[in-house]
Formats: sequence, C-alpha cells, structure tokens
Amino acid sequence: MLKNVLKYDLKSVLKVLVIFYSLALFFGSLTRIFLNVNDSFILNIIGQVCSGVTIAMLFNIIINNLMRLWVRFKSNLYADESYLTHTLPVEKKTLYLSKFITTIITLFISMLVIALTLFIAYYSKDNMELVKKVLLPVANSYHVSLVKVLLAFLFVLFLELANAVQAGYMGIILGHKMNNAKTVFSVLFGFGAYIMTQILALASLFAVALFNKDIMNLFFTNDIININIIKTIICLAIIIYIITLMLGYFINLHVFKKGVNVD
Repeated sequence: MLKNVLKYDLKSVLKVLVIFYSLALFFGSLTRIFLNVNDSFILNIIGQVCSGVTIAMLFNIIINNLMRLWVRFKSNLYADESYLTHTLPVEKKTLYLSKFITTIITLFISMLVIALTLFIAYYSKDNMELVKKVLLPVANSYHVSLVKVLLAFLFVLFLELANAVQAGYMGIILGHKMNNAKTVFSVLFGFGAYIMTQILALASLFAVALFNKDIMNLFFTNDIININIIKTIICLAIIIYIITLMLGYFINLHVFKKGVNVD
C-alpha cells in the first residue's frame, strides 16, 4: 500500500516542481549561451537578465518544494481530501512514512536540478578557479577531492531543508489538534519546532566544543576560522541533522498516530 500512497504524493508535489525545474534549466541554458557571446553588448545584457531569472528560479525551486510538501501534507491528511484518505485501509504510520519519503525524494531531485542548472549556466575555467581558491584549501587539508567537499556542503543544506520540512509537519499536526485558528497555530508550532531544531543543533555543537578549543573559539571570538576544523564542523552538522531528522520523524509519527481532527 505504501507504493500506491507514495505514487500519489510524489505526483502531487512534482507536477508543480517540474515547471520550475524546466524554467531553471531553460534560463540556465540561455544564460550560458548569451553570456558566452563576447562581442555583443545587447546579448550580454540579455544574458545578465537571464542570469537573474535563473537565480530566481533556483530560489523558487526550494521555496515551492517546501510549500508543496506542506500543502500536500495538510490537504491529504486534514482538509477535505482527508475524508477519503482516512477511509483507506492504510495505517497512519504508512501515511506519514509516505510523506517522509516524498520529502527526501523531492528535495534530492531539487538539489540535483539546482546543481545541474548552476553547472550549465556558470561553469567555466575562471569560475572553477574561483571555487577552487575558496574550497581547495579545505580539500587539500584532508586529502579529499574538491567534488567531495562540494557534495558535503550540499548534503548539509539538504538535511537542513529536510529538517525544516519536518518541523512544518510537526506544526501542522499540533496545530490541527487545536479547536480554532488551526492554520495560525500550525504556523506558530512549525516555526517553534524549527527554532528548537536549531537550538538543539547549536547546543550539540557547543557540547562538542567543550572538548575542542578550535570549535569553542567560534562561539567566543571573531578569529578567522581554522581551515583544519571545517571538516569536523561539516561532519558534526551532518550527524546532528540526521539525529534531529530521525527524532522529529518518530515524535511526529507518535503524535500523528494518537488521532487526527479533520476540518
């Protein structure tokens, strides 16, 4: 049954995101074409406009990905559509698991499209040299490739977004246990849950900093960050966000299984 529920969840979210994926890749391609024409002032201006639209589309991908996931969660489990959803022979844990997997899959696709769009629009030797200048010291410090460093940063962003989505799910679940102003409470609870995840992340980092002077300096000084500590911070961020994501999953599932108040 999970397969069928997941299919409809993915279809509902991706049918909107595909539009922004296509627009991002389209304007990214135009940016590539027009900005590589060196002898035309007009085409360069058009390229700059296309570049601005491309960046806007990338932000739209992230924003609409988050919004579509929350809208799907609410409409499928708490709005009119939920009357049909809750009559299906599907356990609540299956319904929530489908939403969680949809979150992971769509965010992963969005990150891939964003990375591909940036590559199409802006890849050049000069830009790569700029990226290398910033990140290569980190890569060399730990004897890893530049690609692995970029993937690590992208993975941290992916986990951050996934945690933000799940905080929104928590807000919706708690907000719809209220008798009135459910949407308002959903936003408040969701924002509060997100703030709590960030506090938990900082508290965990501070706990580690008690045993690491370089990390502790980040809290109490404005000194330039030690390049050798970046890998540690990235690894800590990944571990903390994964733990937070799993905790949020089980907390949400536990509260969701207690019952649903449909509008």
